[in-house]
Amino acid sequence: MTEPLGAAPRSRRAILVLEDGRTFQGLAWGAIGEALGEAVFATGMSGYQETLTDPSYCRQIVVQTAPHIGNTGWNDEDDESGRIQVAGYVVRDPSPRPSSWRSRRSLEEELVRQGVVGLAGIDTRALTRHLRQRGAMRVGLSSVDLDPQSLLAKVRASPAMAGARLVGDVTTTAPYTVEPVGCHRLTVAAIDLGIKSMTPALLAQRGVRVHVLPATAALEQIMALAPDGVFLSNGPGDPAAAERETALLRQVLDQGLACFGICFGHQLFGRALGLDTYKLKFGHRGLNQPVKELASGAVAITAHNHGFAVAAPPGGAAETPWGQVRVSHVDLNDDVVEGLELRRDGRLVGFSVQYHPEAAAGPHDAAHLFDRFTALMADLRGGGAERGGALADRGGKTADRQDVPADHDGALAGSGNAITDHNGTANLQGGGV
Repeated sequence: MTEPLGAAPRSRRAILVLEDGRTFQGLAWGAIGEALGEAVFATGMSGYQETLTDPSYCRQIVVQTAPHIGNTGWNDEDDESGRIQVAGYVVRDPSPRPSSWRSRRSLEEELVRQGVVGLAGIDTRALTRHLRQRGAMRVGLSSVDLDPQSLLAKVRASPAMAGARLVGDVTTTAPYTVEPVGCHRLTVAAIDLGIKSMTPALLAQRGVRVHVLPATAALEQIMALAPDGVFLSNGPGDPAAAERETALLRQVLDQGLACFGICFGHQLFGRALGLDTYKLKFGHRGLNQPVKELASGAVAITAHNHGFAVAAPPGGAAETPWGQVRVSHVDLNDDVVEGLELRRDGRLVGFSVQYHPEAAAGPHDAAHLFDRFTALMADLRGGGAERGGALADRGGKTADRQDVPADHDGALAGSGNAITDHNGTANLQGGGV
């Protein structure tokens, strides 16, 4: 709920009220108005434009832990979607003026233009510590209603994130195509659950024609494109509420198509394979989460934005109608499941990661996963697995094109990580907190 009335005078007061009653008083910044959502904190020290335009932040009020925000202004190239997606924005010390040759206007000017209510001048460190200790919760911020009890009543009447179905608020209304750069090698049907613009761009750089489809797409629309694989994007909301999209993914798996999911798509991949999901205490949101690949022991520094996670199967692996699903990656801060692999007759046929390999603002340690996806599609198209949904009696096993250690299919023991259900007890990273 946002009611922009114009730019905020520097002296105008504003308040933030959490659903447990804790209140912070600061200065209005951005648009004048009122906003309700889930309070979350993001630890990235850069990339605020990508954060603000990430559809995964739908209905969330983002608290930046880095104290100084807005230094590079706002440009016309770095948006990850068509608009700012956050419900509200909270910073400690906004930059009084931008300093970048790419800047076209200040961050506050863009917040005002798009009607996004902001709050500045509060102790974001104290707010972040409160959210870490108590967990993400509903919140309201207002520069028009300064009565804490009045705003608290609105907060407590607002919908919670658990059970929220938000994909419909961010998915494209019509299909569109991103053409490959150079030679056309492969075709992907990308299900837009809140896709960021960098994702199809990175696939296109690898010779992939990307057909971006609404989340309401039917299997017939996907198959009419004759895709080599299906991509499931990031997105907002509770994965348990995305029953239709999960059912669609099971239909895709029946067709034997290569699958790759990230973030929300990773969670739906897990649910389609029979795994459960749960809400983290405060989630992972930032640019510096260490993730370990269990097969190789390699560690990547990755970008995250999620408040839900996949529950690991007992022993780290489980049998499904489409093959064996196995945990492939874990977060080194709290052992949250960060990756899954689906193997049929020992061969890779699909995979997913909880983090963002397309992270435009960095880091780029995980960008190679797009190469892995294209290699997987080329492998399956080359006849290494039958297509058309006949999942039984698959012969002609072809080695996975990735460099997989010999003990990749062994038990998870010895990885140094207990795969358990966690509630987001990660060490706080970055952003001066």
